[in-house]
Amino acid sequence: MYGKRLRSARLNCNLTQQQVADILGMTVNAYQKYEQSMRSPSLDTLIKLADLFNVPTDWILCRDDYLKSLGVSVDVPQ
Repeated sequence: MYGKRLRSARLNCNLTQQQVADILGMTVNAYQKYEQSMRSPSLDTLIKLADLFNVPTDWILCRDDYLKSLGVSVDVPQ
């Protein structure tokens, strides 16, 4: 599920997969595996993705219910 969120956030930022891969210092193939949910990003990469897309790591990880339980409202364009 996080793959769909990464794709949505990337498109919202008008970035290509190649651009994101370059920013993260990885191959486009490695990044594509994140969007396909075939590979999970490391903690460091997850933080970089959240910073790049300006979204909480919990949103990427589909923890919306957890955020809501804390009273945090996350309006992330989809």
